[in-house]
Amino acid sequence: MKAYVLHGIGDYVCEEAKKPCAEAGTALVHVKAAGICGSDIPRVYRTGAYHHPLIPGHEFAGEVVEVGEGMSSALIGKRVGVFPLIPCLKCPQCQKKQYEMCDSYNYLGSRTNGGFAEYVQVPEWNLIELPDLVTMEQAAMLEPMAVAVHAIRRARLSGADRIAVCGLGTIGLCMAMFLLDGGCRELYVAGNKDFQKEMAQTIGIKAENFCDIRCEDFSGWLLDKTEGLGVEVFFDCVGKNDVLEQGIKSLRAEGKMMLVGNPASDAALEKNLYWKILRRQLRLIGTWNSSFTHEESDDWHYVLKRLGEGKVKPEKIITHRMSFDTFMEGFEIMHTKSGDYGKIMLCNE
Repeated sequence: MKAYVLHGIGDYVCEEAKKPCAEAGTALVHVKAAGICGSDIPRVYRTGAYHHPLIPGHEFAGEVVEVGEGMSSALIGKRVGVFPLIPCLKCPQCQKKQYEMCDSYNYLGSRTNGGFAEYVQVPEWNLIELPDLVTMEQAAMLEPMAVAVHAIRRARLSGADRIAVCGLGTIGLCMAMFLLDGGCRELYVAGNKDFQKEMAQTIGIKAENFCDIRCEDFSGWLLDKTEGLGVEVFFDCVGKNDVLEQGIKSLRAEGKMMLVGNPASDAALEKNLYWKILRRQLRLIGTWNSSFTHEESDDWHYVLKRLGEGKVKPEKIITHRMSFDTFMEGFEIMHTKSGDYGKIMLCNE
């Protein structure tokens, strides 16, 4: 089969690879759509993976074409999304169905072969069947959408909360979509590109609620927007120290700082900011991945329901649809920042 294989840092090529087969408890999925995540870029160009060679890609969807021993043949031909985290099912967190916090998980696309290939072997446990109205492109975005929903749910919002989102990559844009869908009346977002402002307006953000942090101090801007009181909830979808500081400065008393973005480097706080956390009794809350329990209440089923009802439209932020032969261009665009982009998608349909 064709696959994009990472042999080492910067050594990333499209080549012929051995097609996997469906072993006991697993299915062979023919990949129909796969998205590049921001985390894929450092994995390919700067840090490498846990082992090499590796086929990256953890945001993907496809069709089951083969099943392993002990599985029903009725699964063949089903359209499926894929939860990429493979839990051990044994640790204390797994016993509480908090699989996203598994002590010894595997992961499609970072620790074992993932979706930037024609075929992927996926545990049956990790499959979620798609409703007819959900497209493969939408299903390939289930993972980032579920991550956004997980963060929102952990924030335990009230209808009156004033909310800020800093960082308008895929996660930030998905978060804004679900916040608007959930009835958020005062949503403020920040970005550093004209293109991000266009994307924000495309999903329903008012132009006056976008802060261009190239020329505005986000915390001061938020205080102006909220009569000096600050916001109740601040979502950091960037993972940089300055955004952490901006969030702390812009929160009202007893506000919540949701840490969503993967850290770009070590973080440190000035003493006065630390004091602000204490004196204003702020809450800094970490959030990781998403809940997938095979129950209707989990994050993935919630996202599927909203997609099936047409309430959220993640395809609005897809800017590039690439064939297998041109997919490497998508990585180069994200790596070199040579052009504006939202979600870059491999389309095999």
